[in-house]
Amino acid sequence: MADTPPGAAPPPPTAAPVPPPVEGVTKAPRRRVSWVRALVLAVVILFIAGCAVFMVWTLGESLGGEALLIGVIAAVLPVPVLVACFLWLDRYEPEPLKYLIFCFAWGAFVSTAASLTVNNFAADSFERLKLPTALTAVLVAPFIEELTKALGPILLLIFRRREFSGITDALVYCGLSAIGFAMVENILYLGGYGYATGVERYGPATGTQQVIAIFIVRILLFGFAHPLFTSMTGVGLGIAARAADRRVRVLAPVAGLLLAMMLHGTWNLLPTLTQATGQPLILLYGFIGVMVPIFFGMVGLAVWLRSWEGRLTERTLPDYVQAGWLTPPEVAALSSLGRRHAARVWAKRVGGDAGLKAMRGYQFAATRLALLRDGTRRGLDRRPVDRARAAAEERHLLEAIAGYRAYFVGRDPQAPVGVWDGHRYHLRFPDGSQRPVDAPDEPVVPIPVVLAPPPPPPVFPGYGPPPGWPGVRPPAPWPPARP
Repeated sequence: MADTPPGAAPPPPTAAPVPPPVEGVTKAPRRRVSWVRALVLAVVILFIAGCAVFMVWTLGESLGGEALLIGVIAAVLPVPVLVACFLWLDRYEPEPLKYLIFCFAWGAFVSTAASLTVNNFAADSFERLKLPTALTAVLVAPFIEELTKALGPILLLIFRRREFSGITDALVYCGLSAIGFAMVENILYLGGYGYATGVERYGPATGTQQVIAIFIVRILLFGFAHPLFTSMTGVGLGIAARAADRRVRVLAPVAGLLLAMMLHGTWNLLPTLTQATGQPLILLYGFIGVMVPIFFGMVGLAVWLRSWEGRLTERTLPDYVQAGWLTPPEVAALSSLGRRHAARVWAKRVGGDAGLKAMRGYQFAATRLALLRDGTRRGLDRRPVDRARAAAEERHLLEAIAGYRAYFVGRDPQAPVGVWDGHRYHLRFPDGSQRPVDAPDEPVVPIPVVLAPPPPPPVFPGYGPPPGWPGVRPPAPWPPARP
């Protein structure tokens, strides 16, 4: 990238290279889609679609068309709010839409189809053994439901591990799977136990009243239940995604899944005991003493984790400052959502809509770069092919960052041209004077400055520039020096 030297006029907007699309900075250039991957994708889509058809047919047969329609309308109402809550957690590096849809569809159709089949079989078995069918909700449902809800995110972790940057991503994936599951389950309760039962006994007015009552209790008061249970599995998956130790990669998800099953079983046990003993205080004490503290504890953990990626950029990206790819104010401007918003406002002021889009893509690419660097430090890429893929992705992200910077650096007429040489600033003032200035201990200015032109690469016997990086100083450090 050709940066503006001290005292030179900023380049015109038309001279800036066109950066790749914003959505393309979250991963390395796409590999050619092979017929095997296409076949696997087709099988997954057909499998989920088949489960969806099975659930629609099953619910339609048991509820009837009118009750099914009312149940669907009532169950869908809270979904946008719940989905928005989980997407709010993932503002620093939003996950690909296709994987979010996959997790939601998995929970809504695959998990419900498997759970409904197993639960019905268990209830019939208990009835044949002359045991209370209520045991199904305590001994069977928590295990099969939590296992199937978690299976979709687990498959993503196995086959798309790079899409798990930590616990936050895992909470989002598991939360969407749980929301999808709860939506379809609520159709059964609202349409079947609510409307259909009320109409059968007393008429449409009673059915409507029961739908409203169940909606208030099951969704407005306890709508967080399924996402709360599955979030325990999400914590385990997130820990496994950032762990290099194979034992942690296996034990953390297992521990999280078992905790989710236990919490779900406890939740189902409370109304069962209340009904069996006739003591409503059991449900009240269990709800206030167990579920409410766990819920607020998870909310606090999620809010704290939300800023983890911002703090990670502060710890990791200074390596690229020393290598000449970034400047200290840029790293400071990435550390919080407030500073990122201020940087976008500034970029739009100096570069218009193109500058705003470039700043948005720059921030996503820088966050991805910090996660990649942190993963390399942790030793997540053990195989040579994984290390090569990480190096290729790093080069792609650095090139994208260089392209994005060209849209807004050196263009602010209200600020002096500042050039960063990797160690200090070289500032030019309106009177024409120039002087070097050391970087402050905690830079907070959210305005990127110009990078100094790199020196000519020296020649050392026995060393050469890294493949694909002509002009880089040998031997190449990691991160690579800016060409």
